[in-house]
Amino acid sequence: MIETDVIVIGAGPCGLFTVFEAGLLKWKCHLIDYLPIPGGQCSEIYPKKPIYDIPGFPSVLAGELVDNLLKQGAPFHPGFTLGERAEQLEKLEDGTFRLTTSRGTVITGKTVFLAGGLGCFEPRKPVISNIVDFEDKGVEYIIKDPEFYRGKRVIIGGGGDSALDWTIVLADIASDVTMVHRSAQFRAAPDSVSKAHELATSGRITLITDAQVTELHGEGALQSVTITHNNDEKRDITVDHFIPLFGLSPKLGPIATWGLSLDKNSVNVDPVTFQTSIEGIYAVGDIAEYPNKLKLILCGFHEAAMALNFEYQRLHPEKKHVLKYTTVTGVGTL
Repeated sequence: MIETDVIVIGAGPCGLFTVFEAGLLKWKCHLIDYLPIPGGQCSEIYPKKPIYDIPGFPSVLAGELVDNLLKQGAPFHPGFTLGERAEQLEKLEDGTFRLTTSRGTVITGKTVFLAGGLGCFEPRKPVISNIVDFEDKGVEYIIKDPEFYRGKRVIIGGGGDSALDWTIVLADIASDVTMVHRSAQFRAAPDSVSKAHELATSGRITLITDAQVTELHGEGALQSVTITHNNDEKRDITVDHFIPLFGLSPKLGPIATWGLSLDKNSVNVDPVTFQTSIEGIYAVGDIAEYPNKLKLILCGFHEAAMALNFEYQRLHPEKKHVLKYTTVTGVGTL
């Protein structure tokens, strides 16, 4: 069991900034995210995309913003549980919370911050009738550790940046890499496309276009797949792993079952405190909904600061909380 002060669900920019603001109050955070790396969409979908509305930065790359937020929170030693989904949340008799992830990790804390952006990003799964039977038995939607595939036979499905990038990486790790894309045109950086074609020309990977993986076969674990070409020609390939990388779609996921007041795929909050309908649970960033809400990263930063200072007063009514500026106090450590 992991014990912390603030359980932060979502490790995107707003979740990472929560670490800093909580640290100023001498609280430690533990962050949970389904994605295998911190940063949310900024890291997984558009790390090289420039952002123009962060105060003090005329332009900053999304990935660079994440790196800076990690550095800013580092003095407060946050904990991370990545590649796992927040599954169950219970409020205990003493007012604290117990969160259980999709892989059974248990985290307890006195406060919960929902900073999940547009919700829990779930993989877009290809339409294959028995794909669920092979999940975690040869089918993976996210690559958490490339070394897991060392010496293995791998098929990657997709034609975007993530599919191309991982194909290039695994070419040096897996024993055999095949990339399958439904079109001869790729939705990825030209440099990555060129590298993939070079690897195919040199025989280091196999590149199959105008085709899709349509069937999975195996007893207890994945053993082979059927690839169907656009002209209906089929072929079977022996593999150890099939990794479909078709992007992510946002959903509230299990959060929708926690008894919170919801507005479609958002969580209703008090516009002054950003507390949800359950005391001790707050929502900041894109997942929070209130009148005149602006879904901007800078607004999520503001919400995190306001919510944490309100929560400090709620938990310590006997103390007079006086906001102290970091220009005077500096940034301490835990």
